[in-house]
Amino acid sequence: MKRIVIFGSTGSIGESLLNLVKNDKKNFNVELISANRNYKKLLKQAKYFNVKNLIISDYNSFIKAKKINKNKNINIFNNFTSLKKIFKKKKIDYTMSAISGFYGLKPTLDIIEFTKIIAIANKESIICGWNLIKKKIQRFNTIFIPVDSEHFSIWSLISDMKDTNIEKIYITASGGPFNKLPLKKFSSISNTQALKHPNWSMGKKISIDSSTMMNKLFELIEAKKIFNINYNQIEATIHSKSYIHCMVKFSNGLIKLLAHETDMRIPIFNTLYYKSKKKINTKKIDFKILNKLDFQKINIKKFPVMKLVKELPKKDSLFETILVSVNDTLVENFLQKKINFLDISRILLKILKLKEFQKYKRITPANIEQIVCLNKYVRLKINKLCV
Repeated sequence: MKRIVIFGSTGSIGESLLNLVKNDKKNFNVELISANRNYKKLLKQAKYFNVKNLIISDYNSFIKAKKINKNKNINIFNNFTSLKKIFKKKKIDYTMSAISGFYGLKPTLDIIEFTKIIAIANKESIICGWNLIKKKIQRFNTIFIPVDSEHFSIWSLISDMKDTNIEKIYITASGGPFNKLPLKKFSSISNTQALKHPNWSMGKKISIDSSTMMNKLFELIEAKKIFNINYNQIEATIHSKSYIHCMVKFSNGLIKLLAHETDMRIPIFNTLYYKSKKKINTKKIDFKILNKLDFQKINIKKFPVMKLVKELPKKDSLFETILVSVNDTLVENFLQKKINFLDISRILLKILKLKEFQKYKRITPANIEQIVCLNKYVRLKINKLCV
């Protein structure tokens, strides 16, 4: 049986993974699952999958879970320092890191030494702490697999090729809900409109990031780091159907592309069954979409955050932490109706030009504490501006 761990099991990625495990229960032993506040769902998952170890990050939720849990075989912990107690000897087979936000960075780093494979769905970990992750996966000989559909697709296409053979990588963007909306109407965009993604069912934060195209900028940063390429080797392009997830042009003249339906089960399934012949039931190839792929350039006037690609540092730096922190805070303020839709991009571009933040382009993250402290500082500063 494969021994697995799921960080963020109550979220969409975690639930999708557990549904796959449910269909093949005899081959998996779920040894640890985690949540922040949703302790009721976590306890239900623990009961169904016979999970012995739970981590509940929020202290009040942790206390409530301890009170109502009657199963003496379940160990409930409040933080990830307990990993050393849980995994003392043999490495587990697979870990899914799907905790959203900066909270996912430390658990991701902490689990690497205890797992043979780590599948990472947490953007902040890769964008802000990739150099730290890379060191640990190399040190402990852990296999890393990206979970985002775009990065999993790239990883699949180039896994048997050398970095030097990659000429250009194209990742696709649906264009979100506003790709065809006239620019003059952007000033009246509401929260409800911004949350309606045309192809994917996602959480509020990532839905807003998709509507501004910030999510695609983040994916370019992730791809640059994961695949060790330069920003001039990667580009985002609009593909409204989200059927093609990436294209790679190689120096030998070959062009490869990867397609699959808009279902996150597919990349998740392929990380779980890495190097396996297991099958997943999916729809037939959609030739109607393939016959009308219709790739388009991104309209920079509609999505000005994409201009930032040219201003990103070549090497891993703390500037990426600032970028993520500023955007996260502005999205929160938009969802709370403190700023309007256009303010997200406008304030973001203005803030990032400040000398106070530009200097961080020259500083490489030394440890996780540095990233966490900078995130807190930036969030406080931006919140004051939005009052």
